[in-house]
Amino acid sequence: MVSELQITAGERQGITYLQHSYFTRPFKLADISGKGNPVLHLVMMTASPGILDGDSYKISLELVPGANVHLYTQSYQRIFNMQQGASQQVLVRMGDGSSLCYLPHPSVPHEQSVFEGYNKIEIGKDCRLMWGEIITCGRKLSGEIFKCRLFQSITEVYREGKLLFKDVTVLQPEQIPANATGQWEEYTHQAALLWHDDTKDMITMSDLINGILSEEKGITAGVSQTASGALLVRILGQGGEQLYSLFKKISALAGSERML
Repeated sequence: MVSELQITAGERQGITYLQHSYFTRPFKLADISGKGNPVLHLVMMTASPGILDGDSYKISLELVPGANVHLYTQSYQRIFNMQQGASQQVLVRMGDGSSLCYLPHPSVPHEQSVFEGYNKIEIGKDCRLMWGEIITCGRKLSGEIFKCRLFQSITEVYREGKLLFKDVTVLQPEQIPANATGQWEEYTHQAALLWHDDTKDMITMSDLINGILSEEKGITAGVSQTASGALLVRILGQGGEQLYSLFKKISALAGSERML
């Protein structure tokens, strides 16, 4: 089933508002900003228990210049047992001086699931972007560890047609065991966070993030700077809640204090 979600965020006198929205089942969209809030807070919801075989999600988000959006997910994204597979395509266009914070709940690829995700983000000048992803091993408490057939996620960031950043994550346990050397090894969860901010000293922010990560137990993590000056944070751990909590701590450095 092809499902669509379209969002356009407008800006008027320093206030970001929902200018346009369109969605088909199972998507729903909730504005939780509250009266007088200059930032638009939106929750993407779905009436489905998760991504099912044959699902094709197409999500588009457009921010006019100066708009500021925090986009949340409702809960963990379960990816169920499949015969053929499912896909999700996310297209984001950010006008000059706009801001977007998107830190979704972890994805849970179930046994025999097949999922391919593609995120394309086009940013203007002086934009602020925080984009995260957490991948789990499956239903760990049920003993279902790394039994998906394929989980693939590609994220690309462009500015004026030039590729600034590309990240490809492929989890295919039957071909490359996740516990192999150089892969996830003894860990069962992976988080990746891209932070692009033309308004901050990212070297200083990198030191602050390293301080947060060094205080956390049971993880392996690192921060690197991309060619465009953005920061990429990678974390390996044993639980989705721990990694999601780290996302919230890092987001506070960017002034994104309100996180679900």
